[in-house]
Amino acid sequence: MRHEVTADDTAVALGSGEVEVLGTPRLVAWFEAATVQAARDLIGADETTVGSGVRIRHRRPTLVGGRIEITAELRARDGARLTFAVHAEDGHGQVVGDGEIDRAVVDRATFG
Repeated sequence: MRHEVTADDTAVALGSGEVEVLGTPRLVAWFEAATVQAARDLIGADETTVGSGVRIRHRRPTLVGGRIEITAELRARDGARLTFAVHAEDGHGQVVGDGEIDRAVVDRATFG
């Protein structure tokens, strides 16, 4: 997944800081979206996944206008738990963030 950082993605806009750089909550949301997409090929049509754990590091700032590429790769599957390695790089090949996100596989009709 590729994203361009906008003013709406900044720490200031998200209430997570006081500087006009990519906010960690947006980075987490992008990581989660990548894991949702990656999980689609791993589950049945009557299933979906829900986030159950986030362990990430936001390593460097990205200014408005910067481009971010997000990847998510299945690292482990333990029953209904999927663990993804997530990685974000900027347009210069610098690591912006990385870590792991867990998702639980649930039945669409009965979850909630």
